[in-house]
Amino acid sequence: MEDLTPELLHWITCAIEWCGIAIIVGGLLFGTARFVPTVLSRQTTEHAFRRYRADVGRGILLGLEFLVAADIIATVAIEPSLESLAILAGIVAIRTFLSLSLEVEVSGRWPWQQPSAEVRERQSNK
Repeated sequence: MEDLTPELLHWITCAIEWCGIAIIVGGLLFGTARFVPTVLSRQTTEHAFRRYRADVGRGILLGLEFLVAADIIATVAIEPSLESLAILAGIVAIRTFLSLSLEVEVSGRWPWQQPSAEVRERQSNK
């Protein structure tokens, strides 16, 4: 049974990684499918381009979350060592920086800032 557990965890990790990759590719395809009609109709606007970037960015963000989860499982459950923990810390730091950068790019604000519509709504309810 003990020999089965690391192999099972390896397969689970691989499945989560493939889900992350599929989500990234799916986000790219979804964004492109929404953007191509505006290009073909020659009505490409700044709004359409921003929506395309946001769609692709959201797919990348969600896919990165899956990839980080797979790395955590692989490091903590399969190969728990100080070296693998240090590698995981580096990977998580890089992916967190990428996620933060993409979030700012997609939403136009820092993740801890409230959307301006929320602030206006709260101020009008006072």
